[in-house]
Amino acid sequence: KRLGWRIEFLTGGCDSHSFQELFEIIKKVHQVYREKIWINLGLFNQEQLEQLKPYVDGICASIETTAPELHNYICPDKPIKPYEDMLHSLDGLGFKKSACIIIGLGETKKDFDSLFEFIKRNKLDRITFYALKPVQGSSFNQSPEPEYYAWWIEQTRKKFPELEIMAGLTPKKPEYAEWVLKAGANAITKFPAIRKFASKEARIVEQGIKKAGRKIQGSLTQLPDVNWDEEIQNLGLKESLKEQVRKVVIRYISRMKANTGNHQA
Repeated sequence: KRLGWRIEFLTGGCDSHSFQELFEIIKKVHQVYREKIWINLGLFNQEQLEQLKPYVDGICASIETTAPELHNYICPDKPIKPYEDMLHSLDGLGFKKSACIIIGLGETKKDFDSLFEFIKRNKLDRITFYALKPVQGSSFNQSPEPEYYAWWIEQTRKKFPELEIMAGLTPKKPEYAEWVLKAGANAITKFPAIRKFASKEARIVEQGIKKAGRKIQGSLTQLPDVNWDEEIQNLGLKESLKEQVRKVVIRYISRMKANTGNHQA
């Protein structure tokens, strides 16, 4: 919040926490961020959705790909229908709707038709594109070329002028930033902003944003002058939790300051 970065959504492994545990985390993030947040945490039933309403602005479904045969091959134990059923159930509850799509799994440009129909059928407010992050030892070992990745964003923007489009970067492809923003993305995501703060890659991202004629919210290279103890004290959390937060924040800020110093050196 103090660094000026938006939260795209809160996410984690499906079933990694009970609903009650997730609910408590969501409430605390909302409390700190002071805005409703988006979540990408799997499937929720009607009763759970009702509990989430005061804290959650929108819900994202991780579909990975809308190409039927490819989806059945990549994630056969994660059918699309339950996610579509959940998205449809959101219509009367006031939630916004989104989906995550990975580019580079083996889809072709012909598969754009299925994505177009998915967005239209589910009346999405937002979509997040991710470029495949290579997995060593698997057949998914190469990220898509920037031109190909940007093509999907450009075509989506042409078909859906009002859709909010998020585009993920990977640390090894910071040049994606310029391509995806020129193609029509509203924002970039998935860049490891703390670990790569003030790094060469972070500077390439910031330069790409400027080359695309856009403005960056916050900074990936400059730390603001903030009294972190005071910020934590004002969070309204229990003292025991504040102490845990303080330790983590100090660790993060120390790493970011070290990165800044390394670059200056």
